[in-house]
Amino acid sequence: MQLKIMMPKKKHLSASRAPLILFLCQMISALEVPLDPKLLEDLVQPPTITQQSPKDYIIDPRENIVIQCEAKGKPPPSFSWTRNGTHFDIDKDPLVTMKSGSGTLTVNIMSEGKAETYEGVYQCTARNERGAAISNNIVIRPSRSPLWTKEKLERITLRNGQSLVLPCRPPVGLPPPIIFWMDNSFQRLPQSERVSQGLNGDLYFSNVLPEDTREDYICYARFNHTQTIQQKQPISVKVISVDELNDTIAANLSDTEFYGAKSHRERPPTFLTPEGNASRKEELRGNVLSLECIAEGLPTPIIYWIKEDGTLPINRTFYRNFKKTLQIVQVTEADSGNYQCIAKNALGAIHHIISVTVKAAPYWIIAPQNLVLSPGEDGTLICRANGNPKPRISWLLNGVPIEIAPDDPSRKIDGDTIIFSNVQERSSAVYQCNASNEYGYLLANAFVNVLAEPPRILTSADTLYQVIANRPALLDCAFFGSPLPTIEWFKGAKGSALREDIYVLHENGTLEIPVAQKDSTGTYTCVARNKLGMAKNDIHLEIKDPTRIIKQPEYAVVQRGSTVSFECIVKHDHTLIPTVMWLKDHRELPSDGRFTVDKDHLVVADVNDDDGGTYTCVANTTLDNVSASAVLSVVAPTPTPAPIYDVPNPPFDLELTDQLDRSVQLSWTPGDDNNSPISKFIIEYEDAMHEPGLWHHQTEVPGAQTTAQLKLSPYVNYSFRVMAVNSLGRSLPSEASEQYLTKAAEPDKNPTAVEGLGSEPDNLVITWKPLNGFESNGPGLQYKVSWRQKDGDDEWTSMVVADVSKYIVSGTPTFVPYLIKVQALNDAGFAPEPAVVLGHSGEDLPMVAPGNVHVNVVNSTLAEVHWDPVPLKSIRGHLQGYRIYYWKAQSSSTRNRRHIEKKILTFQGSKTHGMLPGLEPFSHYTLNVRVVNGKGEGPASPDRVFNTPEGVPSAPSSLKIVNPTLDSLTLEWEPPSHPNGVLTEYTLKYQPINSTHELGPLVDLKIPANKTRWTLKNLNFSTRYKFYFYAQTAAGSGNQITEEAITTVDEAGILPPDVGAGKAMASRQVDIATQGWFIGLMCAVALLILILLIVCFIRRNKGGKYPVKEKEDAHADPEIQPMKEDDGTFGEYSDAEDHKPLKKGSRTPSDRTVKKEDSDDSLVDYGEGVNGQFNEDGSFIGQYSGKKEKEPAEGNESSEAPSPVNAMNSFV
Repeated sequence: MQLKIMMPKKKHLSASRAPLILFLCQMISALEVPLDPKLLEDLVQPPTITQQSPKDYIIDPRENIVIQCEAKGKPPPSFSWTRNGTHFDIDKDPLVTMKSGSGTLTVNIMSEGKAETYEGVYQCTARNERGAAISNNIVIRPSRSPLWTKEKLERITLRNGQSLVLPCRPPVGLPPPIIFWMDNSFQRLPQSERVSQGLNGDLYFSNVLPEDTREDYICYARFNHTQTIQQKQPISVKVISVDELNDTIAANLSDTEFYGAKSHRERPPTFLTPEGNASRKEELRGNVLSLECIAEGLPTPIIYWIKEDGTLPINRTFYRNFKKTLQIVQVTEADSGNYQCIAKNALGAIHHIISVTVKAAPYWIIAPQNLVLSPGEDGTLICRANGNPKPRISWLLNGVPIEIAPDDPSRKIDGDTIIFSNVQERSSAVYQCNASNEYGYLLANAFVNVLAEPPRILTSADTLYQVIANRPALLDCAFFGSPLPTIEWFKGAKGSALREDIYVLHENGTLEIPVAQKDSTGTYTCVARNKLGMAKNDIHLEIKDPTRIIKQPEYAVVQRGSTVSFECIVKHDHTLIPTVMWLKDHRELPSDGRFTVDKDHLVVADVNDDDGGTYTCVANTTLDNVSASAVLSVVAPTPTPAPIYDVPNPPFDLELTDQLDRSVQLSWTPGDDNNSPISKFIIEYEDAMHEPGLWHHQTEVPGAQTTAQLKLSPYVNYSFRVMAVNSLGRSLPSEASEQYLTKAAEPDKNPTAVEGLGSEPDNLVITWKPLNGFESNGPGLQYKVSWRQKDGDDEWTSMVVADVSKYIVSGTPTFVPYLIKVQALNDAGFAPEPAVVLGHSGEDLPMVAPGNVHVNVVNSTLAEVHWDPVPLKSIRGHLQGYRIYYWKAQSSSTRNRRHIEKKILTFQGSKTHGMLPGLEPFSHYTLNVRVVNGKGEGPASPDRVFNTPEGVPSAPSSLKIVNPTLDSLTLEWEPPSHPNGVLTEYTLKYQPINSTHELGPLVDLKIPANKTRWTLKNLNFSTRYKFYFYAQTAAGSGNQITEEAITTVDEAGILPPDVGAGKAMASRQVDIATQGWFIGLMCAVALLILILLIVCFIRRNKGGKYPVKEKEDAHADPEIQPMKEDDGTFGEYSDAEDHKPLKKGSRTPSDRTVKKEDSDDSLVDYGEGVNGQFNEDGSFIGQYSGKKEKEPAEGNESSEAPSPVNAMNSFV
């Protein structure tokens, strides 16, 4: 895309809109003629008024009159004047002279003559062969500062609290004077909410006070043009208080009048100005609207302002004169409306409405602009103004009304628009547009200059621009031509036109490079073209490295009398010469020999308190400047602190040099080592193109080295950073270096992990691990995939695919070996020739089952299976192995057929036999064998049946002892869950266990296999026995199950103390719980406990005590007596203070049942006077004493209780 300034294309619209379109086009294409001396030497141009006096020109009559009129044009214009509408012959008036080469008039009235003689309306005309331009009508009026008319002013006497207006009425001057009130000492009179000056100059008192009495109220009028001040005669004011009235007029007043009079008569407000309830105000647009309301009253009224049906403009509204004046600056038509001022005090309020109308002198909407056209072109002049009332538009040609000017066929007038079509050189002229209404007028000159000029470039040839890197560069190309030339920029001798997306081309031809880089250096050519020719100019641009302070001065705290050094190392472009200066507190250094400046340092010796402050290092070149500051603090001497050891500061000032395609040199400046030498530097890189934000290790260099030659890969946008390492650790990373984009190249390597495997029987899926962005070496990464059958003579088939990782070849035969290769390529070329990989097309299910399957039973749980291998061609895929399915179909012992879930065992590879472990003995099994490939299983071989021999049985499922007696125990059991054959018999072994847990002789007993119950007789009473029980088959004995039990005690029902309460106890307690007498006993015990709790609660509330010992004595059963330990009875009783456990426990019979007669004897005796209860297993766990303790309630453990009642736990 070319970067140009183009003439706008004309668009075809309706005829009614043609003037506007022509104007818009010409506004863009019209060219202002530059004031370039070389250009103006031979370029004709109509006159243009460049400077003139104001329309309303008030002069000082004491000085010469100067009426300005300056104009430009080629050839230089001549000037003439009119005065009051007629030609003003300058040559006939000796006091009037015209400035050479100018139209400016000077009237010398200082030597003779009067200013009033030259009052009038003047207009200047500048004329050359291309037309005439005229100035505004300049109205000349001398300023006037007349004196006040003399008048005799009487003293004004009034009572305290009355209102007062002191008139000023200054003489009418030109311009109007500025009014202010002062006294005889030229001191301004104080003003307030009570006393203020109005817009007309009068001084208003809302109410007077005695301190207002004075003889010198003087109104002054200052006339600025003549620098004179006139003053009115002083006005005397006397304010009389009540006391003075009593002395002066008491004789003339009646008692009622005198004593009833109030000197401070409070009253509501009334307006002093303006008068009435409403008034009108008219102001011109753009002026300052000033509205005033001044009220009198006592107390002093306060003024408020509002606008009816609107709000006051916030940024343009101001209050003056203690809010008595409302001002709106830059007033517009929108400010028209009713404004209400409100005067208010404690006695009432009044208001006044001011109707404001904003009129407007003419003002421009579109002012006509100069046109520079070439022959045959079209153009438009538009003169559009607004005002109130609407201004009238009139046109003049070379100062003459256009109605009487010569006709021009190329010109058409349409109200406020003049349309030019097919202009010729004779169409050149100056047009004047006059917009006027009753409030003023606007006059504008606009020329039409018809020129045929080839392009010219006004900027000097071979101009050299020097710019700092990373800053904008502006290359000038001032041009002129008619028609308006187009501008193009080129870089280099054979460069193409510069593109808009990188550069900015301004309408004046300037080329802007928003961010100039090193590669922006070069020669740029500006080319201007129009239909009459072409011009070009070379511009040279040099990009300089920025000046930087790479080692800045650092904050320092030093002791008085010591020496401090500030370092300032500057790095700059080698073609620029910097100057370095030091400032203290932004001023030059003191002229003191203690301050020494060398190349990189400022040294201050013998530091004192005055040396504290901010020191700034400033480095200047012809193109830029930089500065850095540090603060110096001066303190009293302190002991020298120990050095601080830390990791190094980060390196800085990274720079890339010797930039080649595959290498670059990186240099840096080490940071402070913090008192521990730097051992090495670690360099990392970031690839901003492919992995932004991720830093990788590049290399390491010794600590004494500050440069490194780095190997690079193609097409990587490198940034580098450096870290320093010392004995304390690693520094923070440095700032990243500038980015360096290496050039693209062909890939250095091919993708890895290339494989060829089919997903279907008729395809070949080629996969690979693609290259990452870093390995691509350039844009446009693709892969060339090639394949052919290994055993065929076919040529390689190739396909180039995008940056993917898979390609599918369809229509291949099933499981055929293929040779495969994948080669990387990019826009720069191909990678090296890739390695060839062996792959296979897709697999299909095997077609043949293994043959000659037979089984060898090794033992009752293990069998060996053999089979013949399947031919490889029939496998149709990669052989994964063989799979054996086997299941137990029938039990040989019961012949009860049932379905069992099939089990699977896989043998990898090409094995032709395998072992089946974990079989069940004495079982009927069925199996088959299948071959497996990557696709799945083949057909099954014919089923083969085999039986496993008998094995040893498992342990009997259960064993329990029931119905214990004094000399017998009955055993019940369930057969083994896994007999693993035919049971032949059971074996029972048992032996007694004495009180010391020693085992007695072992008895061996054989029991028929069909039995599930057996009673042992002639056993010892109250004796523990241990039983061993197992089953047998023809294969041998199975696992045994053990159990223990105890024969019952004698008829007294007393257990020996060393007999344990085994599992039989639970059984016996369950029997007790089912007895009716036991249930009745428990109910009685529960009722007794409830009664005891109530009695205890009542006695405690009365403050009494509940002596447990007395309770025991009162309710003790005479049958309950302590028993001796050696008799095997209960231990001695003890109360809560002597809480000793029983020394031995007792055991219940093994079947856990209690005979009725035993229970009656043992429980009824203790049934009364005992606070106790039965737990869930039937054991009595009550506690006699008041202190409660939790005791073990396990059936197989002895209970140690603190009282005889607790001892019953073991009994029951």
